[in-house]
Amino acid sequence: MKIISLFSVVRGYNIPIIVLAQYLSAIFILAKNKSALETLLDFNLFIIVLASSLTIASGYIINNFYDSQKDLINRPRKSMLDRLVSQKTKLTVYFSLNFIVAFLALLVSWRASLFFSVYIFLIWFYSHKVKRFTIIGNLMSTLMAILPFFAIFLMYYKDIEDKSSYVVIFSHATFLFLLLLIREMIKDLENIIGDFSNDYQTIPVVYGEKVSKYIITVLCFLTIIPVYILIELDDVGYMDIYFYVCLIILIFFLLYLWKSKTKEEFLKLHNVLKFLIVAGVFCIVLIDPTVLWNGRNLLLKI
Repeated sequence: MKIISLFSVVRGYNIPIIVLAQYLSAIFILAKNKSALETLLDFNLFIIVLASSLTIASGYIINNFYDSQKDLINRPRKSMLDRLVSQKTKLTVYFSLNFIVAFLALLVSWRASLFFSVYIFLIWFYSHKVKRFTIIGNLMSTLMAILPFFAIFLMYYKDIEDKSSYVVIFSHATFLFLLLLIREMIKDLENIIGDFSNDYQTIPVVYGEKVSKYIITVLCFLTIIPVYILIELDDVGYMDIYFYVCLIILIFFLLYLWKSKTKEEFLKLHNVLKFLIVAGVFCIVLIDPTVLWNGRNLLLKI
C-alpha cells in the first residue's frame, strides 16, 4: 500500500505520457532532419527525458508536501492514500531524485545541469510561495509543465536550419501552454473551497467565478491564433484534424462552462481538457505517419 501511495504522490500515471510526448516532439517537430531511429537511440535525449521525468516526479512530491492540508478538502480520498507515506519519507525521496537528476544532467553537459538545477528550484519556489498568488501562480504552474520540452529544444536548436521552424515550434508550445493554462484555471474553480479555506489567492477566490469564466473564455478564443499558424503556415499533415476537433470541442466546452456551478461539473470540464492534452500527444504522429512505417521497416532490416 505504501508503494501504491508513493505512486499516487508522484502521479506515476502521468510520467509515461510526458515521456511519450517528449520523444514524439523530438521525432516529429524538433529533429525532423534526423531519422526516427537515430532520435530514439540518442543517448543524450534519453538522459534528458529521464532527468525530466524524475524532476517532474520530485515536483509532484514537493507540491504534495505543501498542499497536504488543502488536499484533505479538495481530494479527501487521494489525500488519505497519499498520507500512508510519511512526510519525512516524501522529503527523502524528493532530495534523492533531485540528486540523481543533477548527476544525470552532468552526463549531457554543464548547460543541461544548469537547466535542471534552475528547473528544480523553480518548482520548489512555485510550490512553497508562488502558487498562493493570483494569476502568477497559474502562469508559473503552466510554464513548469512545458519547460521539459524546452530542455529537448536546447539539444536540437543548433540543427534547425530553417528559421521559420522556430515559429512552428513556438506555435505548438503556445497552443499547449493555453490548454494547460485553461486547465489550471478550471482546477481553481473545481478546488475553490479548499483554496479559500487555506488562503490561496486564486482568481475565483479573489475575483469570483464569473471573472474566472471570462478569462477562460478569452483563453479559449486565443487558441485560434496558434492553430491558424500551424494549419495555414506549416504542414502539420493529418494533425490538422486534431486541431479542428479541438476548436469544436472548446466551443461546447465554453457552453457547458457558463452553465457549470458545482465541483462535479467543473471536474467534467477538467477531464475534457485532460483528454485534449493526452490526445494531442498521440496525434503528434499524424504530422508524418510514414515515419512510423519507415522506422518499422528499418528495425526489421536490422
